[in-house]
Amino acid sequence: MTVGCSSPSSDSAQPGTVRMAVTDLQGLEELQREFGAFEKEFEKQSGLNLEFFAVTDRTAAAAALEADRVDVVFTGPAEYVVIHERTGAQPIVAIERDGYHSCIYTKADSGITELGQLRGKKVAMSDVGSTSGHLGPSQMLVDAGIEPTSELEVLTVGDAVHESLKRGDVAAVGIGYHDYEEFMGTDDPAQYRMLAEGPTLPPDLLMGRDGLDEQTVTTIRDTFNEHFDTLLPAMLEGKDNAKYENAKLVSVTDADYDEVRSMYRAVGVDDFSEFLGD
Repeated sequence: MTVGCSSPSSDSAQPGTVRMAVTDLQGLEELQREFGAFEKEFEKQSGLNLEFFAVTDRTAAAAALEADRVDVVFTGPAEYVVIHERTGAQPIVAIERDGYHSCIYTKADSGITELGQLRGKKVAMSDVGSTSGHLGPSQMLVDAGIEPTSELEVLTVGDAVHESLKRGDVAAVGIGYHDYEEFMGTDDPAQYRMLAEGPTLPPDLLMGRDGLDEQTVTTIRDTFNEHFDTLLPAMLEGKDNAKYENAKLVSVTDADYDEVRSMYRAVGVDDFSEFLGD
């Protein structure tokens, strides 16, 4: 394994080397800790050399792709849409998380039994631009006939979503289902009512920069398709990758992320070239 940074020496990949960034990890140390075992397994099965490229955030990842300083980026669906818009990078392989969907819930004694009753009320969501914790619940409201940008008040409060409902600050919470399960693990589920669960969200994916040679793309895709049974356990050795437990490999095209573009529109965004919350 080799590691890269933003120095000029890493701007040009050596033959047989794939430079990889991960949008939600900062620093080479974190990359190595989370993906070190994956790197060894990937190199073993692909014959390619994997070079980690540290980025500070998703904006830096997009810039690195555009400047041909990184070849592939592992990212989430909301980030993919913006990075694709900015750089033309395309999906290579995607990993669908088990139970990856949004939900909206309220207090059991709130008197609210359906989404339509949230009109005119306050709803807490997690982080601005989060696929499962903001965009997904917003789309659920639109699908229920509610305009989240005008017919209710959405408060994006990060990790305080559940507490805001307990305090009575909001009428309901819209978050990822796994976050809901985590909250219920330390609370009494009988005190809450699930109003709706959304469909499976588009998967996280490995995207390749515009112009990445087809042989490399094919090798990466074939390696995942033929050896996912060993690549996934290697990924799961990283603590932050626990969310991929029981994940499955799926084939996607850019069109599969039109659903995410619809979610952006649900929160009033038609320009897909800017990250929400930046």
